[in-house]
Amino acid sequence: MSENPWLTIVGLGEDGPDGLSPASRKALEDAEVVMGAERHLSLLPDLSAELITWPVPFTDGIPLLLQNRGRKTVALASGDPFWHGAGTSLTKHLDRGEWLTLPAPSTMSLAAAALGWPLESTTTLGLHAAPFARLRPHLAKGQRAIVTLRDGEAAPALASWLTEIGFGASTLHVLEALGGPRQRIREARADSFDIKGIQHPVCVAIDACGGPALTSVGGKDDSFFDNDGQITKRPIRALTLSALAPLPGEHLWDIGGGSGSIAIEWLLAHPTTQATSVEVDPTRAQRIAQNAAGLGADRLSVVTGAAPDALKDLPAPDAVFIGGGISEEMLRTVWVKLPESARLVANAVTLEAEVLLANWHANKGGDLLRIELAQSKPLGRKRGWKSSYPILQWSVQK
Repeated sequence: MSENPWLTIVGLGEDGPDGLSPASRKALEDAEVVMGAERHLSLLPDLSAELITWPVPFTDGIPLLLQNRGRKTVALASGDPFWHGAGTSLTKHLDRGEWLTLPAPSTMSLAAAALGWPLESTTTLGLHAAPFARLRPHLAKGQRAIVTLRDGEAAPALASWLTEIGFGASTLHVLEALGGPRQRIREARADSFDIKGIQHPVCVAIDACGGPALTSVGGKDDSFFDNDGQITKRPIRALTLSALAPLPGEHLWDIGGGSGSIAIEWLLAHPTTQATSVEVDPTRAQRIAQNAAGLGADRLSVVTGAAPDALKDLPAPDAVFIGGGISEEMLRTVWVKLPESARLVANAVTLEAEVLLANWHANKGGDLLRIELAQSKPLGRKRGWKSSYPILQWSVQK
């Protein structure tokens, strides 16, 4: 690592230079170039360095910053640049020895300190450039979250969204310009939100109340997934996800997506999982994307096309689920594309598909599971069992 990096990323709060550490002050004094948003630059005293205002959109400023490689440069960022901040957006373009970071308290830390909330058990999300639905999996009665927002107008929009999905009884703490002379904290219920004149920068702390909440285990209620009947039902989905066994950072191929329920629950299992859903029907493909967006799984990639042809250019999977259109050609293609140690799970309903999976199980090994479920239904004035079609599930690791 270089002992003299050309770039110093300085975290800056609303208190401006008063909140800077001696190291941050010296970096600014020694800098040839200081680059930051107009608001950040306005918080600083006069400097001898060349000042560059960071453009909008943010990505347009990256080339401008990199042009100063070799000059003593300071990039200003809000609070802690690596806690829902701009840090990673900068450093992914740099070698490790090119930068030094001098963070300040993050917005989340300041908000938790102001409210007396334990930060380690509070969900924190950056929603200043992300949809509100990213918050959906974390909402449950008694749970707390702190989220950054784009601007003051986003706060009433967040309140409306929470009300629409059943969490209107939640208390919202609106925290403006934390840590500086303009700091202000106000609160209101989401369903009667009437706070006006909200200043930027702003974050909102949510004390959630309402529902329905998403369970934290696989097999969420079918009602969360808009569908036309093509959906892996809750009990089968729970068993399927158990067999798929999602791990952090892994990528799933969901072939024959239907409603997208398998891929969406895979994504909800961990924030770093990835998934591609392949669906031949355009209407269903659109519905999958909408379901994913509404449940905070908007990182789902939806491919409209028929497998196996639609699998050609997909990134390699760690697991594959085949929920529809099982054929010999499909299994052969998927098996060839499946990396070593990757997992395959296939569900069959028809006798022909059962025979196919039984033959592949005999050849490749793995586990073969027959799932037979029945639900109680009215039977005259009494009740009886109504059986679903049995499912044959083959799961194997290559």
